[in-house]
Amino acid sequence: MRSTFLGKSLSKLYVQVLIAIVLGITLGHFMPDLGAQLKPLGDLFIKLIKMLLAPIIFASIVVGIARMNNVHEAGRVGIKAVLYFEVASTLALAIGLIVVNVFQPGVGMNIDPAHIDGSSVATYAKRAEQQGGAFDFVLNMVPNSVVGAFAAGEMLPIIFFSLLFAIALARAGKQVEPFVDMLDQFLQGMFGVVRIAMYVAPLGAFGGMAFTVGKYGIGTLASFGQLILCLYLTSAVFIVLVLGIVMRTCGLSLFKFMRYIKDELLVTLGTASTEAVLPQMLVKLEMLGIPKPVVGLVLPTGYAFNADGTAIYLTMASIFIAQAMNIDLTLWDQLVLLGVLLFTSKGSAGVAGAGFVALAATLASMHKIPVEGLVLLLGVDRFLNEARAVTNLVGNGVATVVVARWEGAIDMKQARAVLDRGAAFGDGQSGAVPESIAPVARMPN
Repeated sequence: MRSTFLGKSLSKLYVQVLIAIVLGITLGHFMPDLGAQLKPLGDLFIKLIKMLLAPIIFASIVVGIARMNNVHEAGRVGIKAVLYFEVASTLALAIGLIVVNVFQPGVGMNIDPAHIDGSSVATYAKRAEQQGGAFDFVLNMVPNSVVGAFAAGEMLPIIFFSLLFAIALARAGKQVEPFVDMLDQFLQGMFGVVRIAMYVAPLGAFGGMAFTVGKYGIGTLASFGQLILCLYLTSAVFIVLVLGIVMRTCGLSLFKFMRYIKDELLVTLGTASTEAVLPQMLVKLEMLGIPKPVVGLVLPTGYAFNADGTAIYLTMASIFIAQAMNIDLTLWDQLVLLGVLLFTSKGSAGVAGAGFVALAATLASMHKIPVEGLVLLLGVDRFLNEARAVTNLVGNGVATVVVARWEGAIDMKQARAVLDRGAAFGDGQSGAVPESIAPVARMPN
């Protein structure tokens, strides 16, 4: 009986990933040289998923919007999503700003900017300069080449093209329905590939954690413990209080929702990337009773425009560097910083380390906090990245639920039944969906 229970437990993906994370931390601590060499394992898993992201995002958006058969309906969903994204991101930025001013994790470090070697962050600074301002951000959404955008895996241009193509198909009506059906079948095939790729998720989590601890050491946590603690606690408070209240307003439980996506949370924790679980999140949210059009439009867009965890990180990291260098920022300076972050926090697209580039762009535009101050965070950024990635994942899942509820498009009976049972796509490695779960709700006419 015990062996049967143990076997069932070990067959679950979240158990395997959790074990892999613990083993990775242990190996990285006791055998740091070996652990530091295991980075390719984590990179391999992320590359496996990234090779599928462009076609999955394209097909999800196109099929979802094309089947609405109403361009105005798609526009209404998009506007509601953007409104929620802006409110949530601004709230996350403000909370991070308040916490870092209250606890002041950088005060007392007394770092002299003149003695900092900025060569190790030159790459990030260069990438930040290439991002340009708000106009450049909008301009870069339009790809020079559709094929080039897909080849490079550039999420914002892919989303932009997918939206235009989906609107064109929706306006064409019944004559393109066979093509949309074929694209839907292609999408299901891609999800099948994802199920296969998820077999190596524990290996990716193991390699990612072994590399992080092996290269930077657990001792790094102690050196910057106050900053790490502030970020993790702030992220937890944002999830539990802010997102918890939002979910309760929608009539659902946040804790049950997090249990529902536990596999994705642990994979994100191990790989420090929400990209790795985007395909599974698309399916799980649809199984929750949210129509495919809403899921396909809101979730991928949220990956680019609704990075709550990254927003918290950016405000805390910026002020932390200023505090460490004894740079006095007035209230106006911090409000300006908040305004700049409303732009630079967008477009991180779930990529591990993208928040670091956004931080470099923020400091470069401020001209008051040296970009070289990023050096202070190099050793702990990976640990910080895990907190912001998990927060981003939960935030975008909740955002999809909110927009669906706002539209009156979510099947609440199905959602409660799924969350109460904890039934989910990918609960085991096979990714089987319980037969008792009802078909996904469609958009109301």
